[in-house]
Amino acid sequence: MSLLPILLVCGVLFFLAYRTYGRWLANTMRLDPDAPTPAVEMRDDVDYTPIEPKFLLGQHFSAIAAAGPIVGPILAGVMFGWLPALIWIVVGSILIGGVHDFMALVPSVRHKARSIAEVVREHMSQRSYVLFLSFIWIALVYIIVAFTDVTAQSFVGNQTLENGDVVKGGGIAASSVIYLLIPMVMGVLLKFTKLSLGAATLIFLPLVGLAIWGGQFIPIEFGPGGLGTQKIWDVMILAYCAIAAVIPMWLLLQPRGHLGGYFLYAALAAAGIGVLISNKTVEYPAFLGWTSATGQSLFPILFITIACGACSGFHSLIASGTTSKQLRRETDARLLGYGTMVMEGMVAVISLSCVMILASNSSLLESPKPNLIYASGIASFLEPMGVPIALAIAFALMAFTTFVFDTLDVCTRLGRYIVQELTGWKDKRGIWLGTILTAGVPALFVLQDPLIVNGKPQPAWLTFWGLFGASNQLLAALTLLGITVWLWRTQRARWVWFVAGLPTAWMYGMSVWAIVTMVMAASKAPGGWSSPVPWVGSVLVALAFLMLLEAINAFRSPRPMVPEPALAA
Repeated sequence: MSLLPILLVCGVLFFLAYRTYGRWLANTMRLDPDAPTPAVEMRDDVDYTPIEPKFLLGQHFSAIAAAGPIVGPILAGVMFGWLPALIWIVVGSILIGGVHDFMALVPSVRHKARSIAEVVREHMSQRSYVLFLSFIWIALVYIIVAFTDVTAQSFVGNQTLENGDVVKGGGIAASSVIYLLIPMVMGVLLKFTKLSLGAATLIFLPLVGLAIWGGQFIPIEFGPGGLGTQKIWDVMILAYCAIAAVIPMWLLLQPRGHLGGYFLYAALAAAGIGVLISNKTVEYPAFLGWTSATGQSLFPILFITIACGACSGFHSLIASGTTSKQLRRETDARLLGYGTMVMEGMVAVISLSCVMILASNSSLLESPKPNLIYASGIASFLEPMGVPIALAIAFALMAFTTFVFDTLDVCTRLGRYIVQELTGWKDKRGIWLGTILTAGVPALFVLQDPLIVNGKPQPAWLTFWGLFGASNQLLAALTLLGITVWLWRTQRARWVWFVAGLPTAWMYGMSVWAIVTMVMAASKAPGGWSSPVPWVGSVLVALAFLMLLEAINAFRSPRPMVPEPALAA
Protein backbone atom coordinates (compact mmCIF):
# COMPACT_ATOMS: atom_id res chain seq x y z
CA MET A 1 0.00 0.00 0.00
CA SER A 2 1.32 3.45 -0.93
CA LEU A 3 1.70 6.01 1.87
CA LEU A 4 0.83 8.99 -0.33
CA PRO A 5 -2.95 8.39 -0.72
CA ILE A 6 -3.31 8.03 3.06
CA LEU A 7 -1.60 11.36 3.72
CA LEU A 8 -3.59 13.07 0.95
CA VAL A 9 -6.90 11.83 2.38
CA CYS A 10 -5.92 13.05 5.85
CA GLY A 11 -4.88 16.43 4.48
CA VAL A 12 -8.15 16.81 2.58
CA LEU A 13 -10.20 15.86 5.65
CA PHE A 14 -8.39 18.42 7.79
CA PHE A 15 -8.87 21.12 5.13
CA LEU A 16 -12.57 20.36 4.73
CA ALA A 17 -13.03 20.34 8.51
CA TYR A 18 -11.49 23.81 8.75
CA ARG A 19 -13.66 25.09 5.90
CA THR A 20 -16.89 23.58 7.22
CA TYR A 21 -16.92 22.75 10.92
CA GLY A 22 -14.44 25.50 11.77
CA ARG A 23 -16.56 28.02 9.86
CA TRP A 24 -19.74 26.79 11.57
CA LEU A 25 -18.12 27.24 14.99
CA ALA A 26 -17.01 30.77 14.04
CA ASN A 27 -20.48 31.68 12.75
CA THR A 28 -22.19 30.16 15.79
CA MET A 29 -20.00 32.22 18.12
CA ARG A 30 -20.70 35.28 15.93
CA LEU A 31 -17.10 36.41 15.67
CA ASP A 32 -17.12 40.13 14.92
CA PRO A 33 -14.22 41.63 12.91
CA ASP A 34 -15.14 45.09 14.20
CA ALA A 35 -15.35 44.24 17.90
CA PRO A 36 -12.29 45.67 19.72
CA THR A 37 -10.14 42.87 21.13
CA PRO A 38 -8.15 43.14 24.39
CA ALA A 39 -4.96 43.44 22.32
CA VAL A 40 -6.37 46.66 20.85
CA GLU A 41 -8.26 48.04 23.86
CA MET A 42 -5.52 47.29 26.41
CA ARG A 43 -2.49 47.66 24.17
CA ASP A 44 0.73 48.24 26.10
CA ASP A 45 3.19 46.67 23.62
CA VAL A 46 4.45 44.42 26.43
CA ASP A 47 1.78 41.77 27.01
CA TYR A 48 -1.08 43.21 24.94
CA THR A 49 -0.01 43.71 21.34
CA PRO A 50 -2.21 43.21 18.24
CA ILE A 51 -0.29 41.09 15.74
CA GLU A 52 -1.00 40.22 12.12
CA PRO A 53 -2.37 36.65 12.01
CA LYS A 54 0.38 35.49 9.64
CA PHE A 55 2.95 36.31 12.35
CA LEU A 56 0.86 35.25 15.35
CA LEU A 57 0.18 31.94 13.61
CA GLY A 58 3.84 30.95 13.73
CA GLN A 59 4.23 31.97 17.36
CA HIS A 60 1.09 30.13 18.48
CA PHE A 61 1.76 27.05 16.36
CA SER A 62 5.34 26.68 17.55
CA ALA A 63 4.19 26.96 21.18
CA ILE A 64 1.51 24.26 20.96
CA ALA A 65 3.26 21.82 18.58
CA ALA A 66 6.10 20.39 20.64
CA ALA A 67 7.15 16.79 21.13
CA GLY A 68 3.55 15.67 21.77
CA PRO A 69 2.41 15.27 18.13
CA ILE A 70 5.68 13.45 17.39
CA VAL A 71 6.33 11.18 20.37
CA GLY A 72 2.71 10.23 21.10
CA PRO A 73 1.67 9.02 17.61
CA ILE A 74 4.94 7.11 17.21
CA LEU A 75 4.58 5.33 20.55
CA ALA A 76 0.91 4.54 19.92
CA GLY A 77 1.60 3.34 16.38
CA VAL A 78 4.35 1.01 17.57
CA MET A 79 2.15 -0.34 20.39
CA PHE A 80 -1.16 -0.94 18.60
CA GLY A 81 -0.54 -0.52 14.86
CA TRP A 82 -0.95 2.59 12.75
CA LEU A 83 -4.67 2.36 11.89
CA PRO A 84 -6.25 3.00 15.33
CA ALA A 85 -3.72 5.77 15.93
CA LEU A 86 -4.55 7.37 12.57
CA ILE A 87 -8.31 7.22 13.17
CA TRP A 88 -8.01 8.87 16.57
CA ILE A 89 -5.68 11.61 15.29
CA VAL A 90 -8.08 12.59 12.49
CA VAL A 91 -11.36 12.27 14.42
CA GLY A 92 -9.94 13.69 17.63
CA SER A 93 -8.36 16.74 15.98
CA ILE A 94 -11.50 17.63 14.04
CA LEU A 95 -14.24 17.00 16.61
CA ILE A 96 -12.48 17.47 19.95
CA GLY A 97 -9.06 19.12 19.73
CA GLY A 98 -10.14 21.86 17.32
CA VAL A 99 -13.23 22.64 19.40
CA HIS A 100 -11.17 22.69 22.59
CA ASP A 101 -8.57 25.12 21.21
CA PHE A 102 -11.08 27.43 19.51
CA MET A 103 -13.42 27.52 22.49
CA ALA A 104 -10.54 28.20 24.89
CA LEU A 105 -9.47 31.22 22.84
CA VAL A 106 -12.85 32.87 22.24
CA PRO A 107 -14.04 33.20 25.88
CA SER A 108 -10.60 34.47 26.88
CA VAL A 109 -10.80 37.22 24.24
CA ARG A 110 -14.30 38.12 25.45
CA HIS A 111 -13.15 38.27 29.07
CA LYS A 112 -10.34 40.82 28.64
CA ALA A 113 -7.83 38.11 27.62
CA ARG A 114 -8.04 36.46 31.02
CA SER A 115 -7.01 32.82 31.39
CA ILE A 116 -9.46 29.96 31.02
CA ALA A 117 -9.09 29.40 34.78
CA GLU A 118 -10.43 32.89 35.44
CA VAL A 119 -13.33 32.29 33.06
CA VAL A 120 -14.07 29.17 35.13
CA ARG A 121 -13.99 31.23 38.32
CA GLU A 122 -16.51 33.71 36.94
CA HIS A 123 -18.97 31.08 35.74
CA MET A 124 -18.43 28.36 38.39
CA SER A 125 -16.85 29.34 41.72
CA GLN A 126 -13.71 30.55 43.50
CA ARG A 127 -13.12 26.99 44.76
CA SER A 128 -13.17 25.62 41.21
CA TYR A 129 -10.63 28.30 40.24
CA VAL A 130 -8.15 27.15 42.91
CA LEU A 131 -8.73 23.48 42.03
CA PHE A 132 -8.22 24.19 38.35
CA LEU A 133 -5.03 26.20 38.89
CA SER A 134 -3.61 23.44 41.12
CA PHE A 135 -4.38 20.83 38.49
CA ILE A 136 -2.80 22.95 35.74
CA TRP A 137 0.41 23.39 37.73
CA ILE A 138 0.80 19.65 38.30
CA ALA A 139 0.12 18.99 34.60
CA LEU A 140 2.76 21.58 33.64
CA VAL A 141 5.31 19.87 35.88
CA TYR A 142 4.81 16.58 34.06
CA ILE A 143 4.97 18.25 30.65
CA ILE A 144 8.34 19.70 31.71
CA VAL A 145 9.55 16.31 33.03
CA ALA A 146 8.67 14.40 29.88
CA PHE A 147 9.87 17.00 27.39
CA THR A 148 13.11 17.82 29.25
CA ASP A 149 14.25 14.22 29.40
CA VAL A 150 13.30 13.34 25.83
CA THR A 151 15.27 16.40 24.65
CA ALA A 152 18.29 15.47 26.79
CA GLN A 153 18.23 12.03 25.21
CA SER A 154 18.70 13.64 21.78
CA PHE A 155 21.92 15.27 23.00
CA VAL A 156 23.58 12.02 24.12
CA GLY A 157 25.38 9.41 22.01
CA ASN A 158 25.79 9.08 18.28
CA GLN A 159 23.56 7.66 15.58
CA THR A 160 25.46 5.58 13.01
CA LEU A 161 23.63 5.45 9.70
CA GLU A 162 23.51 2.57 7.24
CA ASN A 163 25.91 4.39 4.92
CA GLY A 164 28.45 4.80 7.73
CA ASP A 165 27.78 8.49 8.43
CA VAL A 166 27.50 9.48 12.08
CA VAL A 167 25.07 12.03 13.51
CA LYS A 168 26.45 13.28 16.81
CA GLY A 169 24.14 13.91 19.74
CA GLY A 170 26.60 16.57 20.89
CA GLY A 171 26.21 18.20 17.48
CA ILE A 172 22.45 18.41 17.98
CA ALA A 173 23.14 19.98 21.39
CA ALA A 174 25.47 22.54 19.82
CA SER A 175 22.89 23.40 17.15
CA SER A 176 20.25 23.82 19.86
CA VAL A 177 22.42 26.19 21.91
CA ILE A 178 23.15 28.29 18.83
CA TYR A 179 19.44 28.23 17.98
CA LEU A 180 18.62 29.73 21.38
CA LEU A 181 21.24 32.48 20.99
CA ILE A 182 20.08 33.54 17.52
CA PRO A 183 16.60 34.77 18.56
CA MET A 184 18.11 36.64 21.52
CA VAL A 185 20.28 38.67 19.12
CA MET A 186 17.20 39.11 16.93
CA GLY A 187 15.15 40.28 19.91
CA VAL A 188 17.75 42.89 20.91
CA LEU A 189 17.95 44.28 17.37
CA LEU A 190 14.17 44.43 17.04
CA LYS A 191 13.89 46.20 20.40
CA PHE A 192 16.66 48.76 20.07
CA THR A 193 17.06 49.34 16.33
CA LYS A 194 14.77 50.13 13.43
CA LEU A 195 15.10 46.62 12.01
CA SER A 196 11.70 45.40 10.79
CA LEU A 197 10.32 41.95 11.59
CA GLY A 198 10.33 41.00 7.91
CA ALA A 199 13.97 41.98 7.47
CA ALA A 200 14.92 40.20 10.71
CA THR A 201 13.23 37.04 9.46
CA LEU A 202 15.22 37.16 6.20
CA ILE A 203 18.45 37.58 8.16
CA PHE A 204 18.03 35.19 11.06
CA LEU A 205 16.05 32.30 9.55
CA PRO A 206 18.98 31.25 7.30
CA LEU A 207 21.22 31.41 10.36
CA VAL A 208 19.07 28.73 11.97
CA GLY A 209 19.77 26.54 8.93
CA LEU A 210 23.51 27.21 9.31
CA ALA A 211 23.24 26.23 12.99
CA ILE A 212 21.81 22.85 11.99
CA TRP A 213 24.62 22.24 9.55
CA GLY A 214 27.43 23.63 11.69
CA GLY A 215 26.50 21.98 14.96
CA GLN A 216 27.90 18.62 13.82
CA PHE A 217 31.36 20.21 13.47
CA ILE A 218 31.42 21.69 16.99
CA PRO A 219 29.69 19.07 19.17
CA ILE A 220 29.18 19.77 22.86
CA GLU A 221 30.24 16.55 24.57
CA PHE A 222 30.99 15.98 28.23
CA GLY A 223 30.31 13.58 31.07
CA PRO A 224 30.53 9.80 31.26
CA GLY A 225 27.97 9.17 28.50
CA GLY A 226 24.71 7.26 28.70
CA LEU A 227 22.19 8.09 31.42
CA GLY A 228 24.81 9.99 33.43
CA THR A 229 25.33 12.53 30.67
CA GLN A 230 21.61 12.61 29.99
CA LYS A 231 20.99 13.70 33.59
CA ILE A 232 23.57 16.48 33.24
CA TRP A 233 21.70 17.75 30.20
CA ASP A 234 18.42 17.43 32.13
CA VAL A 235 19.74 19.83 34.76
CA MET A 236 21.12 22.24 32.18
CA ILE A 237 17.84 22.33 30.25
CA LEU A 238 15.88 22.99 33.45
CA ALA A 239 18.31 25.77 34.34
CA TYR A 240 17.66 27.28 30.92
CA CYS A 241 13.90 27.01 31.56
CA ALA A 242 14.29 28.88 34.84
CA ILE A 243 16.23 31.71 33.17
CA ALA A 244 13.83 31.87 30.20
CA ALA A 245 10.87 32.12 32.60
CA VAL A 246 12.07 35.41 34.12
CA ILE A 247 13.71 37.31 31.25
CA PRO A 248 11.56 39.68 29.15
CA MET A 249 9.42 37.99 26.50
CA TRP A 250 10.78 40.26 23.75
CA LEU A 251 14.30 38.96 24.41
CA LEU A 252 13.68 35.27 23.72
CA LEU A 253 10.13 33.91 23.65
CA GLN A 254 8.66 36.15 20.97
CA PRO A 255 11.54 36.04 18.43
CA ARG A 256 12.19 32.35 19.14
CA GLY A 257 8.52 31.53 18.68
CA HIS A 258 8.49 33.46 15.40
CA LEU A 259 11.49 31.57 14.01
CA GLY A 260 10.20 28.28 15.41
CA GLY A 261 6.97 28.68 13.46
CA TYR A 262 8.88 28.79 10.18
CA PHE A 263 10.79 25.72 11.32
CA LEU A 264 7.51 23.88 11.74
CA TYR A 265 6.34 24.93 8.29
CA ALA A 266 9.66 23.78 6.81
CA ALA A 267 9.41 20.38 8.51
CA LEU A 268 5.83 19.91 7.28
CA ALA A 269 6.64 21.03 3.74
CA ALA A 270 9.81 18.94 3.52
CA ALA A 271 8.00 15.82 4.69
CA GLY A 272 5.06 16.44 2.32
CA ILE A 273 7.25 16.99 -0.73
CA GLY A 274 9.45 14.04 0.25
CA VAL A 275 6.47 11.69 0.50
CA LEU A 276 5.23 12.90 -2.88
CA ILE A 277 8.59 12.23 -4.56
CA SER A 278 9.70 9.10 -2.71
CA ASN A 279 6.44 7.13 -3.11
CA LYS A 280 7.00 5.24 0.14
CA THR A 281 4.97 2.15 0.92
CA VAL A 282 3.31 1.16 4.19
CA GLU A 283 5.04 -1.85 5.72
CA TYR A 284 4.18 -1.74 9.42
CA PRO A 285 1.04 -3.70 10.48
CA ALA A 286 -2.18 -1.67 10.56
CA PHE A 287 -3.47 -3.35 13.72
CA LEU A 288 -1.54 -5.35 16.33
CA GLY A 289 -4.41 -6.21 18.65
CA TRP A 290 -6.35 -4.72 21.53
CA THR A 291 -3.45 -5.28 23.93
CA SER A 292 0.13 -4.15 23.34
CA ALA A 293 3.23 -6.31 23.82
CA THR A 294 3.70 -4.67 27.24
CA GLY A 295 0.18 -5.65 28.32
CA GLN A 296 -1.46 -2.23 27.95
CA SER A 297 -5.01 -2.06 26.62
CA LEU A 298 -5.89 0.05 23.58
CA PHE A 299 -8.77 1.51 25.58
CA PRO A 300 -7.83 3.86 27.23
CA ILE A 301 -4.05 3.97 26.64
CA LEU A 302 -4.20 4.94 22.96
CA PHE A 303 -6.16 8.10 23.76
CA ILE A 304 -3.74 9.41 26.35
CA THR A 305 -0.54 8.29 24.61
CA ILE A 306 -1.16 10.32 21.45
CA ALA A 307 -2.07 13.37 23.59
CA CYS A 308 -1.24 16.56 21.65
CA GLY A 309 -1.71 14.91 18.26
CA ALA A 310 -5.49 14.84 18.72
CA CYS A 311 -6.30 17.02 21.75
CA SER A 312 -4.18 18.77 24.35
CA GLY A 313 -5.12 20.62 27.51
CA PHE A 314 -1.84 22.53 27.26
CA HIS A 315 -3.18 24.32 24.17
CA SER A 316 -5.81 26.06 26.28
CA LEU A 317 -3.06 27.59 28.43
CA ILE A 318 -1.36 29.05 25.37
CA ALA A 319 -4.63 30.18 23.76
CA SER A 320 -5.90 31.94 26.89
CA GLY A 321 -2.51 32.88 28.32
CA THR A 322 -0.61 34.62 25.52
CA THR A 323 -2.42 34.33 22.17
CA SER A 324 -5.63 36.01 23.36
CA LYS A 325 -3.56 39.06 24.34
CA GLN A 326 -2.25 39.39 20.78
CA LEU A 327 -5.34 38.64 18.69
CA ARG A 328 -5.92 41.54 16.29
CA ARG A 329 -9.53 40.70 15.39
CA GLU A 330 -12.07 38.24 16.75
CA THR A 331 -12.33 36.58 13.34
CA ASP A 332 -8.64 35.58 13.56
CA ALA A 333 -9.66 33.10 16.30
CA ARG A 334 -10.84 30.58 13.72
CA LEU A 335 -7.37 30.31 12.16
CA LEU A 336 -5.46 30.56 15.44
CA GLY A 337 -7.75 28.23 17.40
CA TYR A 338 -9.29 25.63 15.11
CA GLY A 339 -6.86 25.99 12.20
CA THR A 340 -3.65 25.37 14.14
CA MET A 341 -5.12 22.26 15.78
CA VAL A 342 -5.89 20.57 12.46
CA MET A 343 -2.41 21.62 11.30
CA GLU A 344 -1.00 19.90 14.37
CA GLY A 345 -3.11 16.88 13.47
CA MET A 346 -1.22 16.79 10.17
CA VAL A 347 2.09 16.96 12.06
CA ALA A 348 0.91 13.92 14.03
CA VAL A 349 -0.05 12.07 10.84
CA ILE A 350 3.40 12.69 9.35
CA SER A 351 5.01 11.51 12.60
CA LEU A 352 2.90 8.35 12.47
CA SER A 353 3.94 7.81 8.85
CA CYS A 354 7.53 7.44 10.10
CA VAL A 355 6.30 4.26 11.83
CA MET A 356 4.13 3.16 8.90
CA ILE A 357 7.13 2.86 6.55
CA LEU A 358 9.11 0.65 8.97
CA ALA A 359 9.35 -3.10 8.54
CA SER A 360 8.26 -5.11 11.56
CA ASN A 361 11.84 -6.31 12.12
CA SER A 362 13.43 -2.85 11.88
CA SER A 363 16.24 -2.24 14.36
CA LEU A 364 14.58 1.08 15.24
CA LEU A 365 11.77 -0.86 16.94
CA GLU A 366 14.14 -2.44 19.47
CA SER A 367 13.71 -0.25 22.56
CA PRO A 368 12.12 2.38 20.29
CA LYS A 369 13.27 5.98 20.63
CA PRO A 370 10.61 8.23 19.07
CA ASN A 371 13.05 11.02 18.23
CA LEU A 372 15.22 8.64 16.19
CA ILE A 373 12.23 7.02 14.48
CA TYR A 374 10.97 10.48 13.53
CA ALA A 375 14.40 11.63 12.34
CA SER A 376 14.96 8.48 10.29
CA GLY A 377 11.54 8.78 8.71
CA ILE A 378 11.97 12.44 7.77
CA ALA A 379 15.45 11.67 6.41
CA SER A 380 14.05 8.90 4.19
CA PHE A 381 11.47 11.35 2.83
CA LEU A 382 14.15 13.95 2.06
CA GLU A 383 16.71 11.56 0.55
CA PRO A 384 15.08 11.48 -2.95
CA MET A 385 15.37 15.29 -3.00
CA GLY A 386 19.15 14.99 -2.87
CA VAL A 387 19.51 15.92 0.80
CA PRO A 388 22.39 13.98 2.43
CA ILE A 389 20.88 11.57 4.93
CA ALA A 390 23.17 12.71 7.77
CA LEU A 391 22.10 16.33 7.25
CA ALA A 392 18.45 15.28 6.97
CA ILE A 393 18.60 13.40 10.28
CA ALA A 394 20.38 16.34 11.92
CA PHE A 395 17.62 18.62 10.57
CA ALA A 396 14.85 16.34 11.89
CA LEU A 397 16.46 15.94 15.33
CA MET A 398 17.03 19.68 15.52
CA ALA A 399 13.42 20.28 14.48
CA PHE A 400 12.33 17.90 17.23
CA THR A 401 14.32 19.70 19.94
CA THR A 402 13.24 23.08 18.55
CA PHE A 403 9.58 22.17 18.97
CA VAL A 404 10.29 21.09 22.55
CA PHE A 405 12.22 24.22 23.53
CA ASP A 406 9.35 26.30 22.19
CA THR A 407 7.12 24.65 24.80
CA LEU A 408 9.46 24.09 27.75
CA ASP A 409 10.14 27.72 28.61
CA VAL A 410 6.50 28.68 28.03
CA CYS A 411 5.46 25.92 30.48
CA THR A 412 7.90 27.19 33.09
CA ARG A 413 6.67 30.77 32.72
CA LEU A 414 3.04 29.67 32.98
CA GLY A 415 3.86 27.59 36.04
CA ARG A 416 5.47 30.64 37.61
CA TYR A 417 2.34 32.69 36.90
CA ILE A 418 0.17 30.06 38.61
CA VAL A 419 2.31 29.96 41.77
CA GLN A 420 2.17 33.76 41.93
CA GLU A 421 -1.61 33.67 41.49
CA LEU A 422 -2.11 31.03 44.20
CA THR A 423 0.18 32.75 46.71
CA GLY A 424 -0.81 36.30 45.79
CA TRP A 425 2.88 37.24 45.61
CA LYS A 426 3.23 39.42 42.53
CA ASP A 427 6.65 40.82 43.50
CA LYS A 428 10.16 39.37 43.05
CA ARG A 429 9.72 36.77 45.79
CA GLY A 430 6.74 35.37 43.88
CA ILE A 431 8.70 35.39 40.63
CA TRP A 432 11.59 33.45 42.11
CA LEU A 433 9.46 31.09 44.21
CA GLY A 434 7.27 30.24 41.23
CA THR A 435 10.27 29.72 38.95
CA ILE A 436 12.25 27.63 41.43
CA LEU A 437 9.25 25.39 42.20
CA THR A 438 8.21 24.95 38.57
CA ALA A 439 11.73 24.13 37.34
CA GLY A 440 12.93 22.48 40.56
CA VAL A 441 10.21 19.87 41.10
CA PRO A 442 10.80 18.32 37.63
CA ALA A 443 14.49 18.05 38.56
CA LEU A 444 13.55 15.73 41.44
CA PHE A 445 11.89 13.37 38.97
CA VAL A 446 14.44 13.36 36.14
CA LEU A 447 17.34 12.82 38.58
CA GLN A 448 15.80 9.72 40.16
CA ASP A 449 17.42 6.37 39.46
CA PRO A 450 15.70 4.90 36.40
CA LEU A 451 13.27 2.03 36.67
CA ILE A 452 14.58 -1.30 35.42
CA VAL A 453 12.23 -2.82 32.84
CA ASN A 454 13.08 -6.21 31.32
CA GLY A 455 16.61 -5.86 32.68
CA LYS A 456 17.20 -2.44 31.08
CA PRO A 457 17.10 1.06 32.61
CA GLN A 458 14.07 3.02 31.44
CA PRO A 459 14.56 6.77 30.84
CA ALA A 460 12.57 9.19 32.94
CA TRP A 461 10.59 10.53 29.97
CA LEU A 462 9.24 7.06 29.20
CA THR A 463 8.44 6.39 32.86
CA PHE A 464 6.36 9.55 33.09
CA TRP A 465 5.01 9.83 29.54
CA GLY A 466 1.82 7.95 30.40
CA LEU A 467 1.19 10.18 33.41
CA PHE A 468 1.98 13.28 31.35
CA GLY A 469 -0.41 12.15 28.62
CA ALA A 470 -3.18 11.32 31.07
CA SER A 471 -2.82 14.57 33.04
CA ASN A 472 -2.66 16.59 29.82
CA GLN A 473 -5.79 14.90 28.47
CA LEU A 474 -7.57 15.32 31.78
CA LEU A 475 -6.63 19.00 31.69
CA ALA A 476 -8.30 19.12 28.26
CA ALA A 477 -11.38 17.46 29.76
CA LEU A 478 -11.53 20.01 32.59
CA THR A 479 -11.06 22.87 30.12
CA LEU A 480 -13.90 21.47 28.00
CA LEU A 481 -15.94 21.16 31.20
CA GLY A 482 -15.41 24.84 31.95
CA ILE A 483 -16.18 25.73 28.32
CA THR A 484 -19.43 23.73 28.49
CA VAL A 485 -20.49 25.63 31.62
CA TRP A 486 -19.61 28.96 29.97
CA LEU A 487 -21.48 28.10 26.76
CA TRP A 488 -24.54 26.89 28.64
CA ARG A 489 -24.67 29.96 30.88
CA THR A 490 -24.23 32.34 27.95
CA GLN A 491 -26.25 30.61 25.22
CA ARG A 492 -28.53 27.89 26.64
CA ALA A 493 -28.63 26.05 23.31
CA ARG A 494 -28.90 22.29 22.76
CA TRP A 495 -25.90 22.23 20.42
CA VAL A 496 -23.69 22.98 23.45
CA TRP A 497 -24.13 19.40 24.71
CA PHE A 498 -23.09 17.90 21.37
CA VAL A 499 -20.25 20.29 20.49
CA ALA A 500 -18.67 20.61 23.95
CA GLY A 501 -20.52 18.24 26.30
CA LEU A 502 -19.83 14.96 24.48
CA PRO A 503 -16.10 15.72 23.96
CA THR A 504 -15.92 16.57 27.68
CA ALA A 505 -17.43 13.23 28.65
CA TRP A 506 -15.14 11.29 26.30
CA MET A 507 -11.93 13.00 27.40
CA TYR A 508 -12.91 12.83 31.05
CA GLY A 509 -13.74 9.13 30.86
CA MET A 510 -10.61 8.07 28.96
CA SER A 511 -8.29 10.16 31.11
CA VAL A 512 -9.64 9.09 34.50
CA TRP A 513 -9.75 5.46 33.35
CA ALA A 514 -6.10 5.68 32.25
CA ILE A 515 -4.91 7.35 35.46
CA VAL A 516 -6.74 4.84 37.68
CA THR A 517 -5.21 2.00 35.64
CA MET A 518 -1.72 3.50 36.04
CA VAL A 519 -2.19 4.08 39.77
CA MET A 520 -3.29 0.47 40.32
CA ALA A 521 -0.42 -0.92 38.22
CA ALA A 522 2.20 1.30 39.89
CA SER A 523 0.96 0.49 43.39
CA LYS A 524 1.39 -3.24 42.71
CA ALA A 525 4.82 -2.87 41.09
CA PRO A 526 8.11 -3.22 43.04
CA GLY A 527 8.44 -0.11 45.19
CA GLY A 528 4.70 0.46 45.12
CA TRP A 529 3.70 3.71 46.75
CA SER A 530 7.34 4.81 47.04
CA SER A 531 6.98 5.79 43.38
CA PRO A 532 5.48 9.24 42.65
CA VAL A 533 3.12 7.82 40.01
CA PRO A 534 0.38 6.46 42.33
CA TRP A 535 0.49 9.54 44.57
CA VAL A 536 0.36 12.10 41.78
CA GLY A 537 -2.24 10.08 39.89
CA SER A 538 -4.49 9.93 42.95
CA VAL A 539 -4.21 13.70 43.48
CA LEU A 540 -5.09 14.37 39.83
CA VAL A 541 -8.19 12.14 39.98
CA ALA A 542 -9.30 13.78 43.25
CA LEU A 543 -8.92 17.28 41.79
CA ALA A 544 -10.80 16.26 38.65
CA PHE A 545 -13.63 14.75 40.71
CA LEU A 546 -13.96 17.92 42.80
CA MET A 547 -13.99 20.03 39.62
CA LEU A 548 -16.79 17.84 38.25
CA LEU A 549 -18.86 18.44 41.40
CA GLU A 550 -18.33 22.20 41.00
CA ALA A 551 -19.54 21.99 37.38
CA ILE A 552 -22.63 20.00 38.37
CA ASN A 553 -23.46 22.66 40.96
CA ALA A 554 -23.05 25.34 38.28
CA PHE A 555 -25.42 23.50 35.92
CA ARG A 556 -27.99 23.04 38.70
CA SER A 557 -27.70 26.62 39.85
CA PRO A 558 -30.80 28.76 39.24
CA ARG A 559 -28.57 31.66 38.22
CA PRO A 560 -29.96 33.49 35.18
CA MET A 561 -28.45 33.29 31.74
CA VAL A 562 -25.39 35.53 31.42
CA PRO A 563 -25.42 37.88 28.39
CA GLU A 564 -22.31 37.08 26.40
CA PRO A 565 -20.59 40.35 25.35
CA ALA A 566 -20.39 39.76 21.59
CA LEU A 567 -23.93 38.36 21.45
CA ALA A 568 -25.49 41.08 23.58
CA ALA A 569 -24.31 43.83 21.25
